[in-house]
Amino acid sequence: MLVTLIAESKQMNQTLSAAKAAKKDEFYTQYVDIQKEVEAYLEYDPDTFRDKVVYCNCDDPFESNFFKYFAANFNKLGLKRLVTTSYDGSPIAGKGTLFPEYFEGNGERLKPKALTVILDSVKDEDGDGSANVTDVELFLKRNKASRIALRGSDEYPGGDFRSPECIALLKEADIVVTNPPFSLFREYVAQLVEHRKKFLVIGNTNSITYKEVFPLIKDSKLWLGCTNFNVGMFFEVPEDWLHFHHIDKQTGKKIARVSTSCWYTNLDHGRRHQPLSLMTMADNLKFSKHKEIKGKVAYDRYDNFDAIEVPFTNAIPSDYDGVMGVPITFLDKYNPEQFEILDYEYSGILRTKLYPVQTQVSKKGKQSKVKKLNDVCAIQVDCPPSDETYYIVDGEYFIAPYKRLLIRHRNPNMKRSQK
Repeated sequence: MLVTLIAESKQMNQTLSAAKAAKKDEFYTQYVDIQKEVEAYLEYDPDTFRDKVVYCNCDDPFESNFFKYFAANFNKLGLKRLVTTSYDGSPIAGKGTLFPEYFEGNGERLKPKALTVILDSVKDEDGDGSANVTDVELFLKRNKASRIALRGSDEYPGGDFRSPECIALLKEADIVVTNPPFSLFREYVAQLVEHRKKFLVIGNTNSITYKEVFPLIKDSKLWLGCTNFNVGMFFEVPEDWLHFHHIDKQTGKKIARVSTSCWYTNLDHGRRHQPLSLMTMADNLKFSKHKEIKGKVAYDRYDNFDAIEVPFTNAIPSDYDGVMGVPITFLDKYNPEQFEILDYEYSGILRTKLYPVQTQVSKKGKQSKVKKLNDVCAIQVDCPPSDETYYIVDGEYFIAPYKRLLIRHRNPNMKRSQK
């Protein structure tokens, strides 16, 4: 794996945030990442995609690696149909094809038009003895009926996933696989859920805590994909992109790493059924590799939730049957048969108290009046820490761990320890 400096990663994430605000976050996923993710589902169920209509509704044909992967593996996967759409004015779409539909009637426009491509089969078009993407390209150029220009509507441009044409294609699909714009992720997932579609899509890790997304995770209607949550992903970015990791030697395209990206799905896979191996609370306090746990008398408790603080997923005690606060990275190891997700700290369903206005003191000593403790899990401490932000309420000191989910064991080892 390519190594990215922390400074580069932060700069890229800041650039991504700016792109999101400007609604310019069209990044193209690398083929190898798609292959690795999709084939993990085949290991669990070889028939995951068999006889299914796969819809890639944010992907330009021959530029999108989603289309390339599913076209190249059409027969291996046993697909019934592959449908892909590009959107009107995409900064990347159309640069790899000669389809006239992209440019007819554009006049002085520099951006290509939207297009849908539909494949019902992939055959050996060039007679070389195998069926692959080259054969698909030949077939599409010879058969104009397999590609259709998308006109859009008064409200949405051609190829926009919200347009009537794209919704009609969605209704006919079985599984949606794509990398939608991060800036529209809430709306995109809501549409998939509304139409009860199976899906495998890429999104920002921060989407986990969206009010439109977290309830789906809590109710096991959406979960993380197979690729490790903490790996991050590399994307092809537009030519005018300023901050990027490297230039691909083969394609000449700019590649950027986005550390805050992951797969979201409702397709089952084996990894989510693997039990997490854990130590008892007593053993964690005695043997944990984490200095925040080892040697303590007990796990910290929250002041505003009836729960203990577990700062690392592998420090979850196997024998504790109460509520625990864990980092959102826990979802990467979440097994729904082993754990129950109860709440996210911000929603406050399990909160036991509220605080008056607090004084927040930053690491640099800057003070400000806030209400943040009413949105987080708060831990009371004896004295103000010197290396992290803390809060003062009526002369008492508090710290707030970063983004906690509240969980509990479904079947804890009943050899109980402290509560």
